[in-house]
Amino acid sequence: MDRQIEDAKVKAETKDGAKQRSSYRSGHLMCRTPLWGVAGFLGCAYFTWLSFSRVTRNEYDWPHDFWTAATYLVWILLLAGLALDTRCLRERVFFGLLVINFVVGCGLTLWSDVPSADVRVARIGTGALWALAALVSLATLGGAPELRKNGAK
Repeated sequence: MDRQIEDAKVKAETKDGAKQRSSYRSGHLMCRTPLWGVAGFLGCAYFTWLSFSRVTRNEYDWPHDFWTAATYLVWILLLAGLALDTRCLRERVFFGLLVINFVVGCGLTLWSDVPSADVRVARIGTGALWALAALVSLATLGGAPELRKNGAK
C-alpha cells in the first residue's frame, strides 16, 4: 500500500496533461537534513541528563495536574502521527521511543498516589529511553539512501 501512495505522489497530472513532480519527495522527515538529527540528539540528551540528575539528587516528585496530562496527550498524538507518517525505519524507531516515553510520563501524571520507588524506577527507565532515542536520532544523520543516491537538493 505504501508503494501505491508513493507512486501517486511522485507524479501528478496538471490540467493540460503535462506531468510534474510532486513536492513530496520521500517518506523521510529527519533524514532530509542533518539539522533534525542533531536537534533530536540534543533534545534527547538534555532529557537524559535531566532524568538521571533527578535520580542522583533523590528528586522523585511528579506533577499530577490536568494541564500536564493534556500536554502529554498532545505530544503523544503528534509523535504517533509522525511515526505513522514516515516510512523510514530509523525515524519510526526514534518517534516510537518518544511515544513510549511520553506514555510513561502521562501514566505517572494520571497516577496520583504513585510511590517514590516507582517514580525512581520510571525516571531511570525513561532516562535510558531518552539516551537510546538520542543515539537513534544520530542514525538519521547519514541521510536516506535514496536521497544520497539521487543527489538531494
